[in-house]
Amino acid sequence: MGLKRFFKGKKVLLTGHTGFKGAWLSLWLDMMGAKVTGFSLKDYVNDEFYESLGLSERMNDLRGDIRDYGSLNDAISSAEPELVFHMAAQSIVKKSYSDPLYTIESNVLGTANVLESIRSNDCVKSSVIVTSDKCYHNNEWVWGYRENDPMGGFDTYSASKGCKELLVESYRKSFFEGRGTHVASARAGNVIGGGDWAPDRLIPDCMRALLNNETIKVRNPHSTRPWQHVLEPLSGYLMLAKMMFESGEYAESWNFGPDLESIKPVWEVVDMVLDRWGSGEWTEAGGGSGEHEAKSLSLDISKAWFKLGWRPCLDMPAAMDLTVEWYRRYGEEDVYQLSTGQIREYLKIRENS
Repeated sequence: MGLKRFFKGKKVLLTGHTGFKGAWLSLWLDMMGAKVTGFSLKDYVNDEFYESLGLSERMNDLRGDIRDYGSLNDAISSAEPELVFHMAAQSIVKKSYSDPLYTIESNVLGTANVLESIRSNDCVKSSVIVTSDKCYHNNEWVWGYRENDPMGGFDTYSASKGCKELLVESYRKSFFEGRGTHVASARAGNVIGGGDWAPDRLIPDCMRALLNNETIKVRNPHSTRPWQHVLEPLSGYLMLAKMMFESGEYAESWNFGPDLESIKPVWEVVDMVLDRWGSGEWTEAGGGSGEHEAKSLSLDISKAWFKLGWRPCLDMPAAMDLTVEWYRRYGEEDVYQLSTGQIREYLKIRENS
């Protein structure tokens, strides 16, 4: 893909750089020699992975709230990035029920602030706005959603992701076309991988229980989701940003999901974790909160495959192997070495796929 050659020396800004996906992307960009600036909340619930990587010593680590346009615009103005990856968000569906206003402010107003800052700073040539597979109006179809399917959302989290997509499209058509600023949106499936400690997500819930010798409590075991290793969509984001920068094309919406074989029910994913861990058990969580959760959701990745040349290179067993191995080795070796090693392993697999 020539990513390392392209990103070496490039000025890149990431919002949400201390989150799960943000920390992996920051690490990858640093490995390629990019000049990385991050903008994230001072205190973030899922920043343990970022802190354990020691990335604050390897990049320009700025803190602020994307709901505050002034501080965000100051960060972009001072960093003068050529490329922007917007990943900061309220990312937990369950939290959108307990705090819907914060979810909307973070995901919708925050994205509007990012887009407005890009509009106000001519240095930005290429930007990827990360949303979610939950941006689609979910009809519980068995087939995957395509990029031109309607936006929607039962819960405020899903609605906020759909709104982000509409904002990107409106800014692109109103302000960016013809001025050399290329902005795309990217939608991924349920990402898994080492370093995720967020509450109310399947793999972190599993690993916390196993590390504490507790039974895993599983909500909605029969819900079906597209599962993929975190490095898969990140490779898509990087490729998309590069191709927009170089060609001036591809400023559109894109799905970066897994192959059909990786669309599995929750119970089967938990069984795969237990098989690789070698011990433990799970039970269905009783009661229920009464909150709506989609039973079926998947993505059609034909567009990325045929137009970008991107497709996933890890099947579900391989993705789970990397994920469980990371948690197994966590606490026994340096997290930076462990994680950079997994990126190098992934790149070898992608090169040979």
